[in-house]
Amino acid sequence: MSDSAGKLVGIVLVSHSAAVAESVAELAKALAGRSAGVSVAPAGGTLDGGFGTSSEVVSAAAAAVDQGAGVAVLADLGSAVLTVKALLAEGDELPENTRLVDAPFVEGAVAAVVTASAGADLAAVEAAAAEAYGYRKE
Repeated sequence: MSDSAGKLVGIVLVSHSAAVAESVAELAKALAGRSAGVSVAPAGGTLDGGFGTSSEVVSAAAAAVDQGAGVAVLADLGSAVLTVKALLAEGDELPENTRLVDAPFVEGAVAAVVTASAGADLAAVEAAAAEAYGYRKE
């Protein structure tokens, strides 16, 4: 039995806007069912409340959702992605088994949270979020 048995993948949503990150987190949790037990943390804006991304905000959010089963990080735009990549490159700024997920922000977040709530591992959560690129709206 692995150390992560019974633990759920945590989700971090990195946005340039705190309000956007919080709203997407709220939507994803509501669609997954509030009792699902998945830890979802918004990581939006800068430390002083402005627009942008902050490595400190992202690191704190990742630490807050880490249950030992991995952390999936979704980012909204280019520099948010760069912030997460820089943290991953540092090697000790994010919990072990943290992964930047290439997925659309809203649809990917919902898919990640729903999949994590079912007890799926990090690879399955990442795959579900990435599949959201294929969602057609026609």
